[in-house]
Amino acid sequence: MESSTFYTDTSRQLQDHFDTRRLADLLERRSVSTVIDAQRRAFIAACDMFFLATVDSSGFPTVSYKGGDPGFVTLVDDTTLAFPSYDGNGMFLSMGNILANPHVGMLFVDFAEPNCLRVQGNASIRSDDPLLETYREAQLVVRVAVQAVFGNCARYVHRMRLEARSEHVPRAGRPTPVAGWKELESVRAHLPADDPARGDSRVSRGARPEPPST
Repeated sequence: MESSTFYTDTSRQLQDHFDTRRLADLLERRSVSTVIDAQRRAFIAACDMFFLATVDSSGFPTVSYKGGDPGFVTLVDDTTLAFPSYDGNGMFLSMGNILANPHVGMLFVDFAEPNCLRVQGNASIRSDDPLLETYREAQLVVRVAVQAVFGNCARYVHRMRLEARSEHVPRAGRPTPVAGWKELESVRAHLPADDPARGDSRVSRGARPEPPST
């Protein structure tokens, strides 16, 4: 039997139970890579969203949606991706998880012409990354050192067409709309002091303590 560093022992147990080990080995040889080739680079560059999986210090996972305009995921080189962390709900679950455990998974999906791509790697976050100035209103930049990139069967992806991209994605030439939930009276007083939704901004972002970096 062929050895593999890509599959775990438990994956192998299920492959053997369902007699898919030969197929799994074929897919590993043909699809799994440690570098992002030109075709996959083009696919990622055209994506306006992806799903990010992270794991906390106790081993519990979470997954979050990340959206932007096409090209918001930067192909730094053929083994490195970068993307912005925009203003969210203040929980910082994904970013906090990365500080505790750098292992991440990224799933890119094309719903118009069903296609999927998975990326696994080690992530780091910085508030002073050189790319920060290229991402309007980003709080942090996440860089992912790719460990594995591979296609994912898209036969169960429902075909959908884009109606409109979110108006909340930061864009040049106009102010970014405030999230409606931030304007609730029960929420407003709990927002950061410099959040535009407060209407009484008193602290500049530059005066905030620097977040930890990895």
